[in-house]
Amino acid sequence: MECQDCGQRDAKLQVTTIIDGEMLTLDLCSECAAERGAPTTPPAPLADFLAQLGPEPPGTGVLSEPCPYCGITEGEFRQTGRLGCPQCYAHFEPQLRGLLRRLHGSPQHVGKLYMSAGSEAGDEIARLSAMRRRLKRAVETEDFELAAELRDRIHEAESAE
Repeated sequence: MECQDCGQRDAKLQVTTIIDGEMLTLDLCSECAAERGAPTTPPAPLADFLAQLGPEPPGTGVLSEPCPYCGITEGEFRQTGRLGCPQCYAHFEPQLRGLLRRLHGSPQHVGKLYMSAGSEAGDEIARLSAMRRRLKRAVETEDFELAAELRDRIHEAESAE
């Protein structure tokens, strides 16, 4: 396929832009894509990105034991950047929490507003969110004493804001 910009070289990349609300997709050669400011190399896979983070703090290895459900090992995760099954997230939660904290600055998504790792507001939002989830589970399991306690703690925290 020929580059749609210069018409001289083979197109290597497909670049999609939005101009005046309309999506435009062009097949471009590396040189023309670079002139438009588009990246000319494919994004690095997660495994490469993890390696670029540098050594992990002691005791925070990504995966310590193979997953009992699918058997994925630390080496396989580092090589592919992917976990093997949905149960890996629960099984490796403590280790993944540290990894997510290093990648995103927080182990938990707290909404559309970015909160830095040391943000007290972000910590309070995360704490309230966790209490609301616990309250919902307590009501679903008909543990009304715990539900009442959590309701009161949520009201206290919200009125203190």
